[in-house]
Amino acid sequence: MKKIKVLIIDDSALVRDILTKGLSQDPTLEIVGASPDAFTGRDKIIETRPDVLTLDIEMPRMDGLEFLKRLLPQYPIPVVIVSSLTQKGKEITIQALEAGAVDFVSKPTSDIVQGLSGMLMELRTKIKIAASANVSHWKDKKEPNFNNHLRGRALSESTDKVIAIGASTGGTEALRTIIPGLPIDIPGIVIVQHMPPGFTKMFADRLNSLSLLQIKEAESGDRIRMGRVLIAPGDHHVKVVRSGGYYQVVCQKGEKVNGHCPSVDVLMNSVAQSVGKNAYGIMLTGMGSDGAKGMLAMKQAGAYNIAQDEASSIVYGMPKCANDLGGADAVVSLEKIFSHLIERMN
Repeated sequence: MKKIKVLIIDDSALVRDILTKGLSQDPTLEIVGASPDAFTGRDKIIETRPDVLTLDIEMPRMDGLEFLKRLLPQYPIPVVIVSSLTQKGKEITIQALEAGAVDFVSKPTSDIVQGLSGMLMELRTKIKIAASANVSHWKDKKEPNFNNHLRGRALSESTDKVIAIGASTGGTEALRTIIPGLPIDIPGIVIVQHMPPGFTKMFADRLNSLSLLQIKEAESGDRIRMGRVLIAPGDHHVKVVRSGGYYQVVCQKGEKVNGHCPSVDVLMNSVAQSVGKNAYGIMLTGMGSDGAKGMLAMKQAGAYNIAQDEASSIVYGMPKCANDLGGADAVVSLEKIFSHLIERMN
């Protein structure tokens, strides 16, 4: 079996050594180099042609974010960010995901021995996922304007409707692409994006700064209403419930479902039960099958569902599983999902 070639870029010699030794324990991975900065990393990319990069964010001379922005239009290589859990580290990590990084892992800050073991296991898994990711669309990429044609389009009878969205690997980029251009009369949206605690609030705040919609991390009791987007907290399941004449969310801690908390299945099953035919489901890029059963339940309850197509997905896992199980009514490219949905609503 062909090994996955990995290049490590990190300014810390200790971290480079730890990652090299830790990743080399997996026989499917081959470490082709370890560079201390973006400039030597660039040379190593040309020399070794890695399948995946691991990239530190906070580095001297050129930080990882700037390097990523310059790299991907020339060499579209899947990148996994190795990030600190500082506030600044979280902010830059969100920006890096928007700029094309496939995923990230966090460096441990306490219980270093146990934390390192868990981090390395997570990193090995995410490198393997990244190796199959489709990042070819970043070649010579220009800023998209997918949703400009949606502005100003009135929606009829949208106040009692709910849109449920599920996403995982590649989802932050996808959501950053489609959400900011949505019209302010779009029905209320509830999103599960697989992310750890802390990052979901930062992601919500980031999207809110780019959009006319109100976008926030969900809290129990938040009402779902036109022009509002609620993003599930990183360590809580989110359910939609009916309260009198309107819908609201309930956020609860709980065991992982399909390996995730929050889980798309938990959200979509609740939407099927509480909203029924007044709901719309969207399944975006992501690894695994979380949400497939929930989307099917939504369809069986009368909802209309869309799955992102393979060509525009970073990882064609969750939308494929949803479609294969029969939960999707349409399979649509990322750039056309909301125009298709709005046509369906009118």
